[in-house]
Amino acid sequence: MTTIKNLKNEVWKDLQIKNKSALRKKYAVSNMGRVISYHESTEDGKLLTGSTVEGYTVLNVKPADSYQSLYLHREVAKLFSKRPGRAHRYVIHIDYDKKNNKASNLKWATKEEMEDHQQNSPAKLAYKEKQRNRLKGLKLNVSKVKNIKRLLNKPGKKTMKQIAEQFDISEMQLYRIKSGENWAHVTLD
Repeated sequence: MTTIKNLKNEVWKDLQIKNKSALRKKYAVSNMGRVISYHESTEDGKLLTGSTVEGYTVLNVKPADSYQSLYLHREVAKLFSKRPGRAHRYVIHIDYDKKNNKASNLKWATKEEMEDHQQNSPAKLAYKEKQRNRLKGLKLNVSKVKNIKRLLNKPGKKTMKQIAEQFDISEMQLYRIKSGENWAHVTLD
């Protein structure tokens, strides 16, 4: 077995696992966000990759008769970052990269801080920008609804299906406009 080569300034600490005496191996994480399993010392350890859940690295262990899913970023934060207070129950990735689990990239946060952080993530900002610039699937506006109401009132009009397809909306939305359930405030002057 190859020995683990430590990264510069890397420090290892044993994972805090419930019922860990039932495990055949020991586990440790480093301040560099890596995880290993080992028998005697961290030097005879095997580097683990874990699995990915919603972008986060997760380590699944089975002490006794129960599975534990340990989120690597939370375990690194527990062992290497001071938690400011009880309200700081969430761990955020400062650079928004869920795979960068270095202690220096992790921070304990309150629910509000975590939500603010998420709103400013590059992925969230890119999504908002995409939504602003999208052309398909837009919600209706007053001008479009007036056109729809004109088509609904025309004798020999198009079918509901044809109108729905023309405006890229559902037929149900058309029936709601026609009945006044939706867009009742828009009139044809």
